Amino acid sequence: MGPDVVRLQGILDVEIDAELLQLALTHRSYAYEHGGIKHNERLEFLGDSILGQAVTVKLFRSFPDLDEGELAKRRASLVSTVALAEIARMIGLGSYLRLGKGEEQTGGRDKASILADTVEAVIGATYLSAGPDAATDLVLRLVEPLLVDPDRFGAAMDPKTSLQELAASLSLGNPAYRVTEEGPDHDKTFHATVVLQGEDVSTGSGTSKKTAEMAAALQAWTRLSGRAA
Repeated sequence: MGPDVVRLQGILDVEIDAELLQLALTHRSYAYEHGGIKHNERLEFLGDSILGQAVTVKLFRSFPDLDEGELAKRRASLVSTVALAEIARMIGLGSYLRLGKGEEQTGGRDKASILADTVEAVIGATYLSAGPDAATDLVLRLVEPLLVDPDRFGAAMDPKTSLQELAASLSLGNPAYRVTEEGPDHDKTFHATVVLQGEDVSTGSGTSKKTAEMAAALQAWTRLSGRAA
């Protein structure tokens, strides 16, 4: 078991089979460059289901006065790419990824889509290694910072609006977004930069323009609000 895997297990506070955890951290770009070895997308598929169930039950029990529509809205926020990427950044997950050279060179360690997918894969690996209870506990620990911090939770639900309101309160004017794209039509990656008063404040990436802008907005909100990224 490598030191990186041991360190990550300590951060996650759960024992995950070393090979499964390594697999959860393996992006398809790395797999293709190393002879087509296995990558994390099957674990991601599993983790997505576990994440959704755990969050649904948590919200149902924690907010007995909310109606179905509001519960669904909050669940969608907590399992969104933007929120999962925020969670990944909180625990420094990007530094543990196994990426291909192309993704490494284009900032893959901080791409919202890659980070979010890896969080789900780690949840899937936890389920297979330690069982459903441990996987649920992990999900709840990961999402807790968004649940206990109403402002951060609100920002994760609607980062562009939250950033606009915060920027206005700080007399910084309205945020502008500069977006670029790369890759073939069937597999594009978008990169967004938040600009305030003519200065670049933050960046974000995603598989759509909207997702990239949301990721960049959440990162800008996090910095301007004085919260640790």
